[in-house]
Amino acid sequence: MVDVALQAQLHQNVLIWVGFFTASLGIYFVLFSGGNFSFLMTYGAMARMFGFGILNLKIWKSQRATRVSVKSLQLYCLVFIFRLLSILRHEGYLPYDKSGDWIYHLFEVTTLLLALGALYLCLVPIKGTYQADLDRFGEFQVPPAAYLAVPILLMALFIGPNINADFVSDTAWIFAMFIESAVLIPQLCMFQVSTAAGVVELLTAHYVAALGF
Repeated sequence: MVDVALQAQLHQNVLIWVGFFTASLGIYFVLFSGGNFSFLMTYGAMARMFGFGILNLKIWKSQRATRVSVKSLQLYCLVFIFRLLSILRHEGYLPYDKSGDWIYHLFEVTTLLLALGALYLCLVPIKGTYQADLDRFGEFQVPPAAYLAVPILLMALFIGPNINADFVSDTAWIFAMFIESAVLIPQLCMFQVSTAAGVVELLTAHYVAALGF
C-alpha cells in the first residue's frame, strides 16, 4: 500500500515538472523565440511564478504552512516590488526579445501577487500552523528583512549600473538582484532546523527548487 502511494506521488511529481518544461518551452518557441539570450530572464521569471504557484497549491491543499519560511516570503515580496518599480518605469533592464514587451511584466506581477497571497495565508487564515519556532533566521527581535535588506540596500546605493540613467530605477533594479541572491537563506535555515523534526514536504521542496532557476 505504501509502495502504491509512493509511486503515485512520484508520478505526480514527474507530471508537475514535465508540465512546466513543456509549457515554458512552448511559450518560448511559439510566442517569443527570437534566439536572444535575454529570454533567460523571462524563463527565470516563469520559473519563479511556477514555484510560487506550487507553494500556494501546497498551502491550499494541506491547509498548513508547515516548513514555509515567512521571512523568505517577506524578502521575496521586496524583490518583486523593487524590480517592478524599475521595469514599469523604464525599459533598460527588460529582455530584448518580444517577451520584454509585456509577458515579462505579467510574470513578475503575477508572482508578486502569488507571494503576497502565500504570505497572507501563512499569517492570517492558517497562522496556527506556521512554525515560527523553526523560522529562526534573525535574532534580537529585529525584523528579519533588516538583516539582509539593509546591508544590501546600502551596497546597492553605491554599486550598480546606470542603464536607465535614473537613480531610483537603477538602484531598485540592482537592489532586487542583490537581495534575490540571498532571499532563500531563511527558508534553507528553516529546512536545516526542521529536518530534525521530520521530512521536508515534497511540494515545499519543489517550490524551492523552482526558485533556484
